[in-house]
Amino acid sequence: MRVALVHDWLTGMRGGEKTLEVLSQRFAGADLYTLVHVKGSVSPVIEQHPIHTSIVQWLPAVRRAYRHYLLTFPTAIEWLDLDGYDLVISTSHCAAKAVIAPKARHLCYCFTPMRYAWDQFDAYFGPARLGRPGSRLAGLAMRHLARWDRATAGRVNRYVAISHYVARRIRRYYNREALVVYPPVDTGFYHPDGRSPGTYALVVSALVPYKRVDVAIEAAHLAGIPLKVVGDGPERARLTAFGERTGADVQWVGRVADEDVRELYRGAAAVVLPGEEDFGIVPVEAQACGRPVVALGRGGARETVVPGTTGILVDEITPDALAAGLKTAVTTSYNSAAIRAHAEQFGFERFLSGVTTAVNDMWALPQDTRW
Repeated sequence: MRVALVHDWLTGMRGGEKTLEVLSQRFAGADLYTLVHVKGSVSPVIEQHPIHTSIVQWLPAVRRAYRHYLLTFPTAIEWLDLDGYDLVISTSHCAAKAVIAPKARHLCYCFTPMRYAWDQFDAYFGPARLGRPGSRLAGLAMRHLARWDRATAGRVNRYVAISHYVARRIRRYYNREALVVYPPVDTGFYHPDGRSPGTYALVVSALVPYKRVDVAIEAAHLAGIPLKVVGDGPERARLTAFGERTGADVQWVGRVADEDVRELYRGAAAVVLPGEEDFGIVPVEAQACGRPVVALGRGGARETVVPGTTGILVDEITPDALAAGLKTAVTTSYNSAAIRAHAEQFGFERFLSGVTTAVNDMWALPQDTRW
Protein backbone atom coordinates (compact mmCIF):
# COMPACT_ATOMS: atom_id res chain seq x y z
CA MET A 1 0.00 0.00 0.00
CA ARG A 2 1.42 3.40 -1.02
CA VAL A 3 0.92 6.04 1.65
CA ALA A 4 1.33 9.82 1.41
CA LEU A 5 1.34 12.29 4.29
CA VAL A 6 0.34 15.91 3.54
CA HIS A 7 1.12 18.80 5.90
CA ASP A 8 0.53 22.52 5.34
CA TRP A 9 4.15 23.67 5.77
CA LEU A 10 7.35 22.55 7.46
CA THR A 11 8.95 25.63 9.00
CA GLY A 12 9.31 24.71 12.69
CA MET A 13 8.35 22.22 15.38
CA ARG A 14 5.04 23.35 16.84
CA GLY A 15 2.05 21.30 17.98
CA GLY A 16 1.02 20.28 14.47
CA GLU A 17 4.51 19.13 13.60
CA LYS A 18 4.73 17.09 16.81
CA THR A 19 1.59 15.27 15.65
CA LEU A 20 3.09 14.80 12.19
CA GLU A 21 6.24 13.40 13.81
CA VAL A 22 4.25 10.60 15.46
CA LEU A 23 2.47 9.82 12.19
CA SER A 24 5.84 9.86 10.41
CA GLN A 25 7.04 7.13 12.75
CA ARG A 26 3.85 5.10 12.29
CA PHE A 27 4.03 5.40 8.46
CA ALA A 28 7.78 5.27 8.15
CA GLY A 29 7.83 4.55 4.41
CA ALA A 30 5.40 7.28 3.40
CA ASP A 31 6.15 10.17 1.06
CA LEU A 32 5.58 13.60 2.59
CA TYR A 33 4.03 16.51 0.67
CA THR A 34 3.94 20.13 1.84
CA LEU A 35 3.63 23.68 0.52
CA VAL A 36 6.97 24.87 1.92
CA HIS A 37 9.89 23.09 3.57
CA VAL A 38 12.67 24.92 5.39
CA LYS A 39 15.35 22.27 5.66
CA GLY A 40 16.44 21.50 9.20
CA SER A 41 13.45 23.26 10.77
CA VAL A 42 11.66 20.06 11.80
CA SER A 43 12.77 16.88 13.54
CA PRO A 44 15.04 14.23 11.97
CA VAL A 45 12.10 11.80 12.07
CA ILE A 46 10.19 14.06 9.68
CA GLU A 47 13.23 15.10 7.63
CA GLN A 48 14.11 11.50 6.80
CA HIS A 49 10.99 11.12 4.65
CA PRO A 50 11.07 11.94 0.93
CA ILE A 51 9.69 15.51 1.06
CA HIS A 52 7.91 16.98 -1.97
CA THR A 53 7.17 20.71 -2.03
CA SER A 54 4.86 22.93 -4.06
CA ILE A 55 5.44 25.88 -6.37
CA VAL A 56 5.36 28.13 -3.30
CA GLN A 57 8.81 26.81 -2.40
CA TRP A 58 10.32 28.81 -5.25
CA LEU A 59 8.74 32.19 -4.51
CA PRO A 60 10.96 35.06 -3.24
CA ALA A 61 11.89 35.14 0.47
CA VAL A 62 9.58 32.22 1.13
CA ARG A 63 11.49 30.94 4.15
CA ARG A 64 10.54 33.96 6.26
CA ALA A 65 7.51 35.27 4.35
CA TYR A 66 5.57 32.17 3.32
CA ARG A 67 2.44 33.41 5.12
CA HIS A 68 2.33 36.36 2.71
CA TYR A 69 1.63 33.92 -0.14
CA LEU A 70 -1.60 32.67 1.42
CA LEU A 71 -3.69 33.33 -1.69
CA THR A 72 -1.42 31.06 -3.75
CA PHE A 73 -1.99 28.09 -1.45
CA PRO A 74 -5.19 26.78 -3.10
CA THR A 75 -3.53 26.51 -6.51
CA ALA A 76 -0.28 25.19 -5.05
CA ILE A 77 -1.92 22.41 -3.02
CA GLU A 78 -4.06 21.31 -5.96
CA TRP A 79 -1.00 21.05 -8.23
CA LEU A 80 0.68 18.50 -5.98
CA ASP A 81 0.65 15.15 -7.78
CA LEU A 82 -0.75 12.42 -5.54
CA ASP A 83 -1.86 10.10 -8.29
CA GLY A 84 -0.90 6.50 -7.54
CA TYR A 85 -1.31 6.53 -3.74
CA ASP A 86 -3.70 4.23 -1.91
CA LEU A 87 -3.93 6.14 1.36
CA VAL A 88 -3.49 9.86 2.01
CA ILE A 89 -3.38 11.28 5.53
CA SER A 90 -3.44 15.07 5.66
CA THR A 91 -2.70 17.02 8.83
CA SER A 92 -4.37 20.32 8.12
CA HIS A 93 -5.19 23.71 9.56
CA CYS A 94 -5.01 25.58 6.26
CA ALA A 95 -4.90 23.98 2.81
CA ALA A 96 -3.58 20.42 3.15
CA LYS A 97 -7.02 18.87 3.38
CA ALA A 98 -7.81 20.11 -0.15
CA VAL A 99 -5.14 18.03 -1.87
CA ILE A 100 -6.42 16.06 -4.89
CA ALA A 101 -5.84 12.31 -4.57
CA PRO A 102 -8.10 10.68 -7.16
CA LYS A 103 -7.30 7.03 -6.41
CA ALA A 104 -6.72 7.17 -2.68
CA ARG A 105 -8.77 7.07 0.45
CA HIS A 106 -8.15 10.35 2.24
CA LEU A 107 -8.25 10.78 6.01
CA CYS A 108 -7.82 14.34 7.27
CA TYR A 109 -6.55 14.85 10.80
CA CYS A 110 -7.96 18.34 11.15
CA PHE A 111 -6.39 20.80 13.56
CA THR A 112 -9.08 23.31 12.59
CA PRO A 113 -10.90 24.66 9.55
CA MET A 114 -8.95 27.65 8.22
CA ARG A 115 -9.32 29.99 11.22
CA TYR A 116 -8.42 33.29 9.53
CA ALA A 117 -10.96 32.73 6.75
CA TRP A 118 -13.76 31.90 9.15
CA ASP A 119 -14.13 33.10 12.74
CA GLN A 120 -10.78 34.72 13.56
CA PHE A 121 -10.53 37.20 10.72
CA ASP A 122 -10.23 40.24 13.00
CA ALA A 123 -7.26 38.81 14.89
CA TYR A 124 -5.29 38.59 11.65
CA PHE A 125 -6.75 41.16 9.26
CA GLY A 126 -9.02 43.44 11.30
CA PRO A 127 -8.94 47.28 11.06
CA ALA A 128 -6.76 47.48 14.16
CA ARG A 129 -4.04 45.60 12.30
CA LEU A 130 -4.40 46.66 8.66
CA GLY A 131 -6.47 49.83 8.83
CA ARG A 132 -9.97 50.03 7.34
CA PRO A 133 -9.01 49.98 3.62
CA GLY A 134 -6.56 47.13 4.11
CA SER A 135 -9.04 45.17 6.20
CA ARG A 136 -11.76 45.56 3.56
CA LEU A 137 -9.45 44.24 0.85
CA ALA A 138 -8.39 41.35 3.07
CA GLY A 139 -12.06 40.61 3.75
CA LEU A 140 -12.74 40.15 0.04
CA ALA A 141 -9.79 37.78 -0.27
CA MET A 142 -10.74 35.78 2.83
CA ARG A 143 -14.35 35.37 1.68
CA HIS A 144 -13.01 33.86 -1.54
CA LEU A 145 -10.72 31.60 0.49
CA ALA A 146 -13.58 30.53 2.77
CA ARG A 147 -15.71 29.55 -0.24
CA TRP A 148 -12.82 27.50 -1.59
CA ASP A 149 -12.25 25.89 1.80
CA ARG A 150 -15.89 24.82 2.03
CA ALA A 151 -16.07 23.69 -1.60
CA THR A 152 -13.08 21.37 -1.20
CA ALA A 153 -14.28 19.73 2.02
CA GLY A 154 -15.68 16.81 0.01
CA ARG A 155 -12.20 15.71 -1.08
CA VAL A 156 -11.81 14.02 2.32
CA ASN A 157 -13.31 10.60 2.98
CA ARG A 158 -13.15 10.93 6.74
CA TYR A 159 -12.39 13.75 9.15
CA VAL A 160 -10.72 13.19 12.49
CA ALA A 161 -10.75 16.25 14.77
CA ILE A 162 -8.27 17.13 17.50
CA SER A 163 -11.06 18.05 19.94
CA HIS A 164 -14.82 18.17 20.28
CA TYR A 165 -14.51 21.93 19.85
CA VAL A 166 -12.94 21.45 16.41
CA ALA A 167 -15.47 18.73 15.53
CA ARG A 168 -18.22 21.29 16.04
CA ARG A 169 -16.40 23.75 13.77
CA ILE A 170 -16.06 21.06 11.09
CA ARG A 171 -19.80 20.45 11.33
CA ARG A 172 -20.54 24.18 11.11
CA TYR A 173 -18.24 25.08 8.20
CA TYR A 174 -17.95 21.82 6.23
CA ASN A 175 -21.27 20.15 7.12
CA ARG A 176 -19.31 16.98 7.94
CA GLU A 177 -19.10 14.82 11.06
CA ALA A 178 -15.71 14.06 12.63
CA LEU A 179 -14.33 11.45 14.98
CA VAL A 180 -12.39 12.99 17.88
CA VAL A 181 -8.88 11.73 18.60
CA TYR A 182 -6.83 13.95 20.87
CA PRO A 183 -3.31 14.84 19.61
CA PRO A 184 -0.31 12.94 21.00
CA VAL A 185 1.65 14.40 23.89
CA ASP A 186 5.01 12.92 24.85
CA THR A 187 4.13 12.20 28.49
CA GLY A 188 7.24 10.03 28.72
CA PHE A 189 9.49 12.98 27.98
CA TYR A 190 7.47 15.58 29.88
CA HIS A 191 7.36 14.46 33.51
CA PRO A 192 7.96 15.98 36.97
CA ASP A 193 11.38 15.97 38.61
CA GLY A 194 10.23 16.55 42.19
CA ARG A 195 11.13 20.23 42.50
CA SER A 196 8.87 22.77 44.16
CA PRO A 197 7.05 25.34 42.05
CA GLY A 198 9.01 28.44 41.08
CA THR A 199 7.92 32.06 41.17
CA TYR A 200 7.35 32.84 37.48
CA ALA A 201 4.48 32.32 35.05
CA LEU A 202 5.27 30.74 31.69
CA VAL A 203 3.91 31.12 28.17
CA VAL A 204 5.02 28.66 25.47
CA SER A 205 3.59 29.81 22.17
CA ALA A 206 4.11 30.85 18.60
CA LEU A 207 3.99 34.65 18.61
CA VAL A 208 1.01 35.12 16.31
CA PRO A 209 -2.12 37.23 16.82
CA TYR A 210 -4.71 34.70 17.96
CA LYS A 211 -2.47 33.37 20.76
CA ARG A 212 -3.15 36.63 22.70
CA VAL A 213 0.25 36.73 24.36
CA ASP A 214 -0.33 40.45 24.92
CA VAL A 215 -3.09 39.57 27.40
CA ALA A 216 -0.71 37.28 29.31
CA ILE A 217 1.92 40.05 29.48
CA GLU A 218 -0.52 42.57 30.95
CA ALA A 219 -2.08 39.97 33.28
CA ALA A 220 1.29 38.95 34.72
CA HIS A 221 2.13 42.62 35.24
CA LEU A 222 -1.17 43.21 37.07
CA ALA A 223 -0.60 40.11 39.20
CA GLY A 224 2.97 41.17 40.02
CA ILE A 225 4.39 37.90 38.68
CA PRO A 226 7.45 37.63 36.40
CA LEU A 227 6.65 36.13 33.00
CA LYS A 228 8.84 34.01 30.75
CA VAL A 229 7.85 33.65 27.10
CA VAL A 230 9.13 30.75 25.01
CA GLY A 231 8.65 30.97 21.25
CA ASP A 232 9.02 33.29 18.31
CA GLY A 233 7.00 34.60 15.40
CA PRO A 234 5.89 37.67 13.46
CA GLU A 235 4.45 39.33 16.58
CA ARG A 236 7.76 39.34 18.48
CA ALA A 237 8.67 43.01 17.90
CA ARG A 238 5.16 44.29 18.65
CA LEU A 239 4.87 42.21 21.82
CA THR A 240 8.32 43.25 23.04
CA ALA A 241 7.38 46.91 22.61
CA PHE A 242 4.04 46.30 24.34
CA GLY A 243 5.80 44.69 27.32
CA GLU A 244 8.17 47.64 27.62
CA ARG A 245 5.29 50.13 27.54
CA THR A 246 3.40 48.31 30.30
CA GLY A 247 6.51 47.94 32.46
CA ALA A 248 5.97 44.18 32.70
CA ASP A 249 8.75 41.89 33.95
CA VAL A 250 9.09 39.73 30.83
CA GLN A 251 11.94 37.47 29.82
CA TRP A 252 11.93 36.61 26.12
CA VAL A 253 13.40 33.11 25.91
CA GLY A 254 12.87 32.60 22.17
CA ARG A 255 13.01 29.19 20.55
CA VAL A 256 14.82 26.61 22.65
CA ALA A 257 15.33 22.85 22.70
CA ASP A 258 12.60 20.61 24.11
CA GLU A 259 14.84 19.78 27.08
CA ASP A 260 14.96 23.48 27.97
CA VAL A 261 11.19 23.83 27.61
CA ARG A 262 10.75 20.88 29.98
CA GLU A 263 12.99 22.57 32.55
CA LEU A 264 10.97 25.76 32.25
CA TYR A 265 7.69 23.86 32.75
CA ARG A 266 9.09 22.18 35.86
CA GLY A 267 10.24 25.48 37.34
CA ALA A 268 7.06 27.47 36.68
CA ALA A 269 4.48 28.46 39.26
CA ALA A 270 1.84 28.19 36.53
CA VAL A 271 1.67 27.92 32.76
CA VAL A 272 -0.60 30.42 31.00
CA LEU A 273 -2.79 29.83 27.94
CA PRO A 274 -4.33 33.24 27.22
CA GLY A 275 -5.95 32.57 23.81
CA GLU A 276 -8.77 30.37 22.59
CA GLU A 277 -7.12 27.15 21.38
CA ASP A 278 -8.45 24.39 19.18
CA PHE A 279 -6.83 21.88 21.54
CA GLY A 280 -3.62 23.20 23.07
CA ILE A 281 -0.70 20.79 23.50
CA VAL A 282 1.20 23.16 25.79
CA PRO A 283 -1.28 22.84 28.71
CA VAL A 284 -1.02 19.05 28.53
CA GLU A 285 2.79 19.13 28.41
CA ALA A 286 2.75 21.43 31.44
CA GLN A 287 0.37 19.13 33.32
CA ALA A 288 2.53 16.13 32.41
CA CYS A 289 5.31 17.99 34.28
CA GLY A 290 2.95 18.38 37.25
CA ARG A 291 2.33 22.09 36.82
CA PRO A 292 -1.07 23.84 36.93
CA VAL A 293 -2.46 25.75 33.98
CA VAL A 294 -4.34 29.05 33.89
CA ALA A 295 -6.36 29.20 30.68
CA LEU A 296 -9.27 30.88 29.00
CA GLY A 297 -12.27 28.63 29.57
CA ARG A 298 -13.13 28.23 25.91
CA GLY A 299 -12.15 25.88 23.13
CA GLY A 300 -9.84 22.97 23.74
CA ALA A 301 -8.82 24.05 27.24
CA ARG A 302 -12.23 22.93 28.47
CA GLU A 303 -11.26 19.41 27.42
CA THR A 304 -7.75 19.37 28.90
CA VAL A 305 -7.84 21.43 32.12
CA VAL A 306 -9.82 20.27 35.17
CA PRO A 307 -10.73 23.35 37.22
CA GLY A 308 -9.60 23.09 40.83
CA THR A 309 -7.54 19.95 40.17
CA THR A 310 -5.14 20.73 37.34
CA GLY A 311 -5.57 24.48 37.05
CA ILE A 312 -7.97 27.36 36.58
CA LEU A 313 -10.28 28.35 33.71
CA VAL A 314 -11.15 32.04 33.47
CA ASP A 315 -14.35 33.30 31.88
CA GLU A 316 -13.04 36.31 29.96
CA ILE A 317 -10.06 37.00 27.71
CA THR A 318 -9.11 40.11 29.70
CA PRO A 319 -5.95 41.00 31.64
CA ASP A 320 -7.95 41.42 34.87
CA ALA A 321 -9.57 37.99 34.64
CA LEU A 322 -6.31 36.27 33.75
CA ALA A 323 -4.44 38.14 36.50
CA ALA A 324 -6.98 36.98 39.07
CA GLY A 325 -6.56 33.40 37.85
CA LEU A 326 -2.77 33.69 38.09
CA LYS A 327 -2.92 35.04 41.64
CA THR A 328 -5.14 32.14 42.68
CA ALA A 329 -2.94 29.56 40.96
CA VAL A 330 0.33 30.68 42.54
CA THR A 331 -1.18 30.70 46.03
CA THR A 332 -2.91 27.29 45.71
CA SER A 333 -1.24 24.05 46.77
CA TYR A 334 -1.80 21.61 43.88
CA ASN A 335 -1.25 17.86 43.92
CA SER A 336 1.46 17.40 41.28
CA ALA A 337 0.79 13.66 41.03
CA ALA A 338 -2.91 14.23 40.31
CA ILE A 339 -2.06 16.79 37.63
CA ARG A 340 0.39 14.34 36.06
CA ALA A 341 -2.13 11.47 36.17
CA HIS A 342 -4.67 13.55 34.25
CA ALA A 343 -2.15 14.34 31.51
CA GLU A 344 -1.24 10.70 30.97
CA GLN A 345 -4.50 10.03 29.13
CA PHE A 346 -3.20 12.14 26.21
CA GLY A 347 -0.19 9.93 25.43
CA PHE A 348 1.04 8.51 22.11
CA GLU A 349 -0.62 5.11 22.44
CA ARG A 350 -4.14 6.47 22.65
CA PHE A 351 -3.53 8.72 19.65
CA LEU A 352 -2.11 5.96 17.46
CA SER A 353 -4.89 3.57 18.44
CA GLY A 354 -7.53 6.14 17.51
CA VAL A 355 -5.99 7.02 14.14
CA THR A 356 -5.42 3.35 13.26
CA THR A 357 -9.05 2.56 14.03
CA ALA A 358 -10.20 5.50 11.88
CA VAL A 359 -8.05 4.33 8.94
CA ASN A 360 -9.26 0.73 9.24
CA ASP A 361 -12.90 1.80 9.40
CA MET A 362 -12.44 4.00 6.34
CA TRP A 363 -10.67 1.21 4.47
CA ALA A 364 -13.54 -1.19 5.09
CA LEU A 365 -15.98 0.98 3.12
CA PRO A 366 -16.17 1.78 -0.63
CA GLN A 367 -13.62 4.33 -1.85
CA ASP A 368 -16.20 7.05 -2.57
CA THR A 369 -17.75 6.92 0.93
CA ARG A 370 -17.85 10.28 2.72
CA TRP A 371 -18.91 10.66 6.35
